[in-house]
Amino acid sequence: MSKVELPYQLFDADNHLYETKEALTRHLPEQYKGAIQYVEINGRTKIAVLGQISEYIPNPTFEVVARPGAMEDYFKHGNPEGKSRREIFGKSMKAIDAFRDPEARLKVMDDLQLQRALMFPTLASLVEERMRHHPELIHAVIESLNRWMLDDWGQDGNFVHSGRIFTVPVITLPIVERAIDELNWAVVEHGAKAILVRPAPVPGYKGMRSFALPEFDPFWKRVVELDVLVTMHSSDSGYSRFDAEWDGSDKEMLPFQTNTFAMTNQWRPVTDAVASWVCHGALNRFPDLKIAVIENGSAWLEPLLQQLSDVYKKAPEGFGFQNPIEAIKRSLYVSPFWEEDLQRLSEVMGADHVLFGSDWPHPEGLAEPARYIHEIKDMPLENQAKIMGGNLARLLKV
Repeated sequence: MSKVELPYQLFDADNHLYETKEALTRHLPEQYKGAIQYVEINGRTKIAVLGQISEYIPNPTFEVVARPGAMEDYFKHGNPEGKSRREIFGKSMKAIDAFRDPEARLKVMDDLQLQRALMFPTLASLVEERMRHHPELIHAVIESLNRWMLDDWGQDGNFVHSGRIFTVPVITLPIVERAIDELNWAVVEHGAKAILVRPAPVPGYKGMRSFALPEFDPFWKRVVELDVLVTMHSSDSGYSRFDAEWDGSDKEMLPFQTNTFAMTNQWRPVTDAVASWVCHGALNRFPDLKIAVIENGSAWLEPLLQQLSDVYKKAPEGFGFQNPIEAIKRSLYVSPFWEEDLQRLSEVMGADHVLFGSDWPHPEGLAEPARYIHEIKDMPLENQAKIMGGNLARLLKV
């Protein structure tokens, strides 16, 4: 592994752990135990949610995984040779301790030159969409996952390990009072510095609705009081339902299969999520919210800002006569993909609102996160230091 000369410390906004088979069930109340099952299908272990086998994560045990950064060349240069997904992923590897254990991860972070990192779950991304008709079950499973993360990735009852690994608990919102209770448990009782909220409409007893509607104001009010960072990491936001209607199928989202129609729509969830923050008024009602958009790239940002600018010109009253562009640039922080135009993003949002994220150890990310600095080498050193760690340290007050 090559070393990069660093004039500043790196704080990675996008690292991942791989869950064990008991992550979703260890703390799950007995009446819900059957909701999550691991089953053997033709010699392979699959996860079944409410009796339905999911292929969303092909190997949910994570015993064998794609190598970190396996898709670097694909994302940088495309696929002119028309390789299959299997060819793009290359040779898989057996999971190492650093994917499952924080002490082992700290040693690898040293090798990767990462001083600190936000640590996100992986399996969690399939939960809420597949349980959307069962709000209480969603809360129970997410709460079980959070307690597993605290057990296995926390330290001394705290979500921060060794001052370097900042594990991010998930907060699901169907039942607002329960979401507030979980927020208090995670942040007040167990020191979480950031929370994860899915960029998708919230399921509930009366159907789906935006997280930015006034009914969720008690939750966002408490988030502001606690001054905690809200992260919106890419997930299964449920949009495959709409893709399936165009495709004439009923398939779930399958991220490892080529679907060009779905690829053209892949940034709709984050686009709609960010638009909802201003169109439904939450950023006006809570201007002190801090929201980090993680692993959604930045290609969607300028088209959305242009569209919102046009809508605001025509209907300022719909935004309470408060400019939605100003609200987004005040509250939003974006972690772009390394292969994108980082200089341009810094010009649009300001270098204070850009976050370095490597997605390690996922195949879509960087095998050696420190090489990210080569993509911003022409920026002023002050801005580099902000992007590579200073901004996130400031947001988390560490």
